[in-house]
Amino acid sequence: MPEVKYKRVLLKLSGEALSGSHRFGISTSTLTGIAKQIKDVVDMGVSVAVVVGGGNIWRGAKAEADGMDRVTADYAGMLATLINALALQDVLEREGVDTRTQSALEIKQVAEPFIRRRAIRHLEKGRVVIFAGGTGNPYMTADTAAALRAIEIGAEVLLMSKNKVDGIYSADPKKDPTAIKFDNITYLEALNKRLKVMDVTALSLCMDNRLPIIVFDLESPKSIHKAVLGKRIGTLVSSES
Repeated sequence: MPEVKYKRVLLKLSGEALSGSHRFGISTSTLTGIAKQIKDVVDMGVSVAVVVGGGNIWRGAKAEADGMDRVTADYAGMLATLINALALQDVLEREGVDTRTQSALEIKQVAEPFIRRRAIRHLEKGRVVIFAGGTGNPYMTADTAAALRAIEIGAEVLLMSKNKVDGIYSADPKKDPTAIKFDNITYLEALNKRLKVMDVTALSLCMDNRLPIIVFDLESPKSIHKAVLGKRIGTLVSSES
């Protein structure tokens, strides 16, 4: 068994990553592939927590632009993350991975309430913990929830999965072929250059708590495996250039 660099990680999954080649909804084959990657690192003895977004089901920004109250739109988005969390939990358990879902919104019929000490205990027992419902507050993104939960559980790294983008670029590589990829970048550089790593609140939280971030392409073969081993993959965001 290879020696891992990070023994406790938090994986941030965007809702769009779960839809695969579809524009909306959940792709079973994509979800199964993600579950197999998670099982791979759990079998290596790594504690894994996951925060899921809900953009494949609900887009709060669009709902707000169409006239919906922002707070209402954000709460609807939190419910969308719970649907994704339950789908991921089901696939993980079919792969033989013991899993618990905790929600920032209290929906006790389908998920535990978020309790930090209980979440840590689950991780210590080798269970994957999926955090749904964002932070439970409007005006906060799933990125902020990921940074916050990672800090709360003592994760050693935040793994930010991207959909078909293998790191952080100077511009959108899908639109600008001259965009330059960064192998390493500091928090301040990412903030000053206004690079779309994650929202500013989440990035500031990571910077204040010196939590490294690895931005990588989830579709790259064994990408999570390589990340926990400390192999060069994607872009590392940290306090050192």
